[in-house]
Amino acid sequence: MATESHPDLVALLAAHRVAGAAPRAELEWIAARATLRPFMAGETIVARGATEDEQKGLGCFIVVSGVISAFIDRGAGPKRVADWRAGDVTGFLPYSRVNLSVAAGIGMEAGAFINLDRVHFPALVHECPVLTTALVHVMLDRARAFTSADLQDEKMISLGKLSAGLAHELNNPASAAARGAALLGDSLGELVEASHARGAANLSPEQLEAIESLRASCMHTARTPESPLERADREDALIEWLERHGADRDTAPALVDLGATAPVLDTLLGTIGTDVLGVALRWIAAESLARSLASDVQKASARVHDLVGAVKRFTYMDRAAAIEPIDIAQGLRDTVSVLRAKASANEATLTLDTHPELAPVLAVGGELNQVWSNLVDNALDAIGTGGTVTVTASTISGRVTVTVVDDGPGIPLELHDKVFDPFFTTKPVGQGTGLGLDIARRLTRRHNGEIGLLSERGRTEFRVSFPAHA
Repeated sequence: MATESHPDLVALLAAHRVAGAAPRAELEWIAARATLRPFMAGETIVARGATEDEQKGLGCFIVVSGVISAFIDRGAGPKRVADWRAGDVTGFLPYSRVNLSVAAGIGMEAGAFINLDRVHFPALVHECPVLTTALVHVMLDRARAFTSADLQDEKMISLGKLSAGLAHELNNPASAAARGAALLGDSLGELVEASHARGAANLSPEQLEAIESLRASCMHTARTPESPLERADREDALIEWLERHGADRDTAPALVDLGATAPVLDTLLGTIGTDVLGVALRWIAAESLARSLASDVQKASARVHDLVGAVKRFTYMDRAAAIEPIDIAQGLRDTVSVLRAKASANEATLTLDTHPELAPVLAVGGELNQVWSNLVDNALDAIGTGGTVTVTASTISGRVTVTVVDDGPGIPLELHDKVFDPFFTTKPVGQGTGLGLDIARRLTRRHNGEIGLLSERGRTEFRVSFPAHA
C-alpha cells in the first residue's frame, strides 16, 4: 500500500467528524507525524491474524474517504461485521491491548485514511489529551459493538446446535406417538369386535369374574425387565400352550405384554372351560394391546412435552431479560436435557448432581444457561466417543458453585492462560469459533461470578461460582 505526504493534513483533520473536535494545536501535532494512505477497492489493509511485526507502520486510521470493512471468519467463511466511512476512526487505538488482528480490514470502496503509527501513541496521550479522549470513546464503542456481535453470533451458533440436537431428540418420541396412534385405531376396532364376541358368548358371572381377575392380576404383577431373547422364549411357550388348547396363536404377543404365563392360563381354563377360551383370550389380548398402545402414545407425548418445556425454560423465551433470583438447578437440568441428544450420539455419559437445597443466584437466567451450555458442549466435544461428563452444583461458603468435569485428554498447561481468549480454539477449522469460553467468562463476570480451570491428563474441570442470594 502506497504512502503519500499531503500538503494540508490539518485541513483534512479539522473537517473530520471525530478528530475535528480537537484543538488546532493537537491537529498540527498529528499532521506532523501522520501520513495520508490511499487504498483500492478489494485491497487488504490489515490481514487477519497479522502479528505485530507484520503490522509495523500501521496505527490509528482516520478515514477521510472510501469504505473499510472488517471481516471475521469463525469457521464458516468470512463475515462482514463492521464498516468505517469518512468521519470514522478505526485501526489500532491508544490503550488498546489488541496485538493480534482478529479481523481482516478490506477496502470496499477506494479512498484514503490518515495513518498515525502506533509508535507515536505514548506521546499522543500527553500531547493531545482531547483527541486521546475521543479515541478512547471510539475504542469503547467499538468494543461494545464487537462484544454484542460476538455474543449474538455465539447465541446463533448455539441455537443451531440446539436445534439439530432437539430435532433428533424430538423425532423419536414424535414418531413413536404417531405410530402408536395409527396402531391404536386398528386395535380399538379389534377390541370392539372382541367385546361383541364376548357379549354373544353369554358368559356366566363366574366366567366374567375369572377373565377380569386374570387381566387385573397380570396388570398389577411387577415384572422385571427382560431381554429380547427372554421375551421370545416366553412367547414361544405361550404359542405352544395356545395351539395345544385350540386357541388363536396370534394373541400370544399381547398376552406376553400383559404378563400372562402358561400356569395362569391353566387356572383360567379350569374356571371358564374350553368352549369360551378363544373368546376370552381374544378379548383379553385386544384390551391389553389397546391399553399398551395408549400408554405408549402417552409416554411419547409426555417426552415431547418435557423437551419443549426444557427448551422454553432454557431460552427464557417468554421472559424478559431481567436480573432475578434464578434456580440454577433447574437451568442445569434443562441444559442437560437439550444436550442429551449430543451425548447419546457420541455414546457418552452425561450426569448431573445438584444439592437438594441449592441457593438461588441473582442473574439473567438465559445468560447463565448460555454459560452452562458452552461449558457442557465443550466438554462433550473434548471427550469424543464413550467418555463421561459430570456436572455438579452445590452451595459452598455463601457461593453457588458449579463444576463441569470431563475425562478427555486434558488441556496442556501452556494453554491454560489462552483458552479464555477470544477466537482461541484447539478444535479443527470449521468446528469451533473460539468464542464459547470467552463468552462464558464475560457472562460470568457480568453476574459478579468467577470461572476457573483445572486440567491434567484424563481430567478437566471448569469451576464457576456466584454469590448466593439469600
